[in-house]
Parts: sequence; C-alpha cells; structure tokens
Amino acid sequence: MKNLIAQFMKFGVVGAIAFVIDYGLLALLTEAFGVNYLVSATISFTVSVIFNYVASMRYVFTHKEDMSRRREFVIFVVLSVIGLIINNLCMWAGVELLGVHYLITKIGATAIVMVWNFVTRKIFLDAGE
Repeated sequence: MKNLIAQFMKFGVVGAIAFVIDYGLLALLTEAFGVNYLVSATISFTVSVIFNYVASMRYVFTHKEDMSRRREFVIFVVLSVIGLIINNLCMWAGVELLGVHYLITKIGATAIVMVWNFVTRKIFLDAGE
C-alpha cells in the first residue's frame, strides 16, 4: 500500500506539470489566437500527453520487461486517445450543455481523465515492482 501511495504521489506531480502544459496551451490558443476551445483542447491535450508519456514511463510506472517499448507506446497512445475522447466530451458537455466557462470545465474534465489515466496505466503498463 505504501508503494501505491508513493506511486500515486509521483503520478500527481507528473500530472500537475502536464496539467499546466495542457491548461496553459488551451488558454493561449483560445484566448490569444482565437482557436475554437475544442480544437485548442485537442491540441493542448496531445502536447501534454507526449510530456506525460516520457515522464510517467520514466518516473512513475515500471516498464514491463516482457513488453516492447513500441507496444508500450501504442498502449499508452490508445489509452490517451480514449482519455482525449472523455476530455472533449466533458468539455463539450460542460460548455455547451451546462454553460460553464471552458477553463472551469477543463478542471473537472482533467480530474475525470486523471482517474482514467492512473487506473488504466496501472493495469496495462505497470510491472508493479
């Protein structure tokens, strides 16, 4: 249990940095460049996923020896694409259906996707050492 808590704390640090990248780029693209919030959310999410892959697989999760790096990356991308779909559905629902500002909606969407990411990466990518 102690190892799981430590791992979740590392995941939180990596996630916080990824969130700053995601949130900052979302706001920049939407506010400064007038890009539609869903397009901005997709771009910012994708950039943060690249950082998250490198940092998560280096500092949070233990590489499974019987899994190639290529397979690991493909699984990570598939899980991240599902996370992106969840993110964008939350963004759309929050903004279009509930009328909540996109930057506030992003915080809730991030919390939901964070749980998805940790659980699925733990199941599919972590060697559990």
